[in-house]
Amino acid sequence: MIKIIKGFRDILPTDILLWQEVENIARKLFASFGFCEIRVPIMEKTELFARSIGADTDIVEKEMYTFADRKGEMLTLRPEATAGVVRAFIEHNLSHQDSVQKLFTMGPMFRRERPQKGRFRQFSQINAEFFGVAAPFADILVIELLHRLFDELKVTQVTARINSLGCPACRPAYKQALLEHLSGKMENLCENCCRRSATNPLRVLDCKSPSCIEAAKDAPAMREHLCDECSSHYRQVLDGLARQGVPFEQDDKLVRGLDYYTKTTFEFQTTMLGAQNAVAGGGRYDGLVAALGGPETPAVGFAVGQDRLIELLSAVKNPPPKGPDIFLACLGEKAALLGFDWMSSLCRQGIWAEMDYSSKSLKSQMKRADKSNARFVLMVGENEIKEGRALLRRMTASRDDTTGQEEITLDGNLVDTLIKKVAESSPAGGKG
Repeated sequence: MIKIIKGFRDILPTDILLWQEVENIARKLFASFGFCEIRVPIMEKTELFARSIGADTDIVEKEMYTFADRKGEMLTLRPEATAGVVRAFIEHNLSHQDSVQKLFTMGPMFRRERPQKGRFRQFSQINAEFFGVAAPFADILVIELLHRLFDELKVTQVTARINSLGCPACRPAYKQALLEHLSGKMENLCENCCRRSATNPLRVLDCKSPSCIEAAKDAPAMREHLCDECSSHYRQVLDGLARQGVPFEQDDKLVRGLDYYTKTTFEFQTTMLGAQNAVAGGGRYDGLVAALGGPETPAVGFAVGQDRLIELLSAVKNPPPKGPDIFLACLGEKAALLGFDWMSSLCRQGIWAEMDYSSKSLKSQMKRADKSNARFVLMVGENEIKEGRALLRRMTASRDDTTGQEEITLDGNLVDTLIKKVAESSPAGGKG
């Protein structure tokens, strides 16, 4: 038997309801905030990620699925979505259509890191990108949008953490101050941090190694080294979040693993998932569009780790599996033929109908209807066809509840009658 690739997984029908719920709520919320969907390829030229993410980051150095095609061109399965969205933004001149663009995308990403709880080699993200606004309003809006998403999903054990990474004008001085702090502690840093401290010392602040955490404990804070512009921007973001009722905590150790971030950076963390505590994060990346060959364009965005979010939701809710609206229990060849026609007609009109295809006993068919979580069962046999009427039973009713079943006339209006019964029993119909 051929098994699935390590680090990948199947999402089975029994698990898909939470995924659909998250995506449906996200789409509705994005629309209310004015974000439009964009879909970009899962594969791009490797150069795109090396230039945007940073050649010295772990993602580019060792975590990407990269290979040469038949012509020798280096291609990569996308490890994150922002670079591809920015590439599309530039390639299709979206800024010429409107200088302000709000876009979102959903889909799989790929990183060849060690599989562990909450981390997969193929994982899903929900991303939002806001182009064309340099003012703090854009930062506030995307963070509020992310906060509202968790609120809509009724996920309460999530905390927003905020920091500022400064800009190219003020970050070099901070890097130097951080290097001076770390210079006497190099023997305590892990191998990765020792290697990258000279080129990207901010990543030491993000390291989960206990010795690195201890070495960075008293490190200087970036907000103490911000230029006037970055300091004002950061203060306005914090004030704006407070005005919008978005709770947050400042975190001087918060950095992002991608080189393109500037100024505001943020992360939503939970205490419910152990070491893998980040469920969403993002920040401002004002220089990325220009770095990839586009016009100077301020931008800010975020990514939600959908796999971790589903894991988090699974701990607080377990929705019952959805079943057919109607199950047709048909006894006899003639009843089966009629039942199949009725089922097909119902499906064409948006009603989920099922039947048994193997001519089993009524008892067996009722068991299957019950197991499938069907809302109604229509029981039809040879006698019912002769008499022109059949019994419709609501499966949520108790066996002794005679109000949970009624006779239905088997005439040319049967399908319309069944559709009406389904509509009346749903919450939208006011009964159910």
